Amino acid sequence: MDFQEKYARELARQEALLSRDNQVDDSFYNGIYERYRYPVLTREHVPLTWRYDLNPATNPYFMERLGVNAVMNSGAIYLNGKFYLVARVEGNDRKSFFAVAESDSGVDHFRFWDYPVVLPDTCQEETNVYDMRLTQHEDGYIYGVFCSESKDTTSSDLSAAVAAAGIVRTKDLKKWERLPNLRTLRSPQQRNVVLHPEFVNGKYAFYTRPMDDFIETGSGGGIGFGLCDDIMNPVIDEERMTSCRRYHTITESKNGAGAVPIKTPRGWIHIAHGVRNTAAGLRYVIYAFATALDDPARVIAEPSGLLIGPRGGERVGDVSNVVFTNGAAALPDGRVYIYYASSDTRLHVAVTDVDRLCDYVFNTPPDSLRSADCVRQRCGLIERNLAYLAGKEEG
Repeated sequence: MDFQEKYARELARQEALLSRDNQVDDSFYNGIYERYRYPVLTREHVPLTWRYDLNPATNPYFMERLGVNAVMNSGAIYLNGKFYLVARVEGNDRKSFFAVAESDSGVDHFRFWDYPVVLPDTCQEETNVYDMRLTQHEDGYIYGVFCSESKDTTSSDLSAAVAAAGIVRTKDLKKWERLPNLRTLRSPQQRNVVLHPEFVNGKYAFYTRPMDDFIETGSGGGIGFGLCDDIMNPVIDEERMTSCRRYHTITESKNGAGAVPIKTPRGWIHIAHGVRNTAAGLRYVIYAFATALDDPARVIAEPSGLLIGPRGGERVGDVSNVVFTNGAAALPDGRVYIYYASSDTRLHVAVTDVDRLCDYVFNTPPDSLRSADCVRQRCGLIERNLAYLAGKEEG
């Protein structure tokens, strides 16, 4: 094939992907949410104009010049009847950047805008950015809080890095204003930081993840919560712990805030991630908990175990056996679209609603923490079910 034939083939292949309808995966059921058959974003969704030089004079073999390795961890928001994802796009060079994709349905037909997001380059030591959470705040702005990664200049180890929480804000997802990075006076590093959508005691509230270094949480006890007076000078002194790490649970190694909390009549629903270590490496899953409406740092319900875990093909990718979320879109009618990445490679969606989330979070038993107690908990469920079924038969 000549250049134009190759281009036409790839363009047709991509259009078929972008136009493909998604369907609920009928092979999976748990009553809490519906999984969908196909990912909503992959590297193949990225426009050809971002990857190829389309001039045959300078690219006679129609090669990718700037390849894309993965599309994953996306902030999410529902605005003016459309779904918007601010996705992490990772190039073949390992550098990540942000890009906006939009859809009418929220489950398929996502298309990237013509250009990726160009953030103000105000932090010269910053090497990489990723995992933006989008908060539609009551002050009128949409805030993006993301990981700002820089080289740790105190170490000769080329992999040593420093993580901070970068902050931008916008009104339209097109023009972005860069604010100073969040400073937490008692935590050396921060990652997986989420801005609460409402003022708390007249202040901006953040969910944090105190860390001693770039990878390990060290003394960090879980998901923190802190207040700052001024978003233009975001400094947090004290961090209260909310959902804490626990031995022999899904949060044993570390955990972190995911999507922006969803306000419900019963409390704020949080969709977070938990990590444990295994012989095959770290395993990331998604879990949920609730905090009080009058005190968003106080946990009032935390069901046992995971909400979403990697299944089937989701378990394979750049960093296998991982699901991760930093975005959910909550609609006025109560529907909730949870966007989660699998194995640091692609992005999926699970759809539920506020009523089911509340039922799950508030009525699922908490972790009993010991095998003996967990089996008693399960036997109690079996006993109640058998008694109920026997009663139905007698009736």
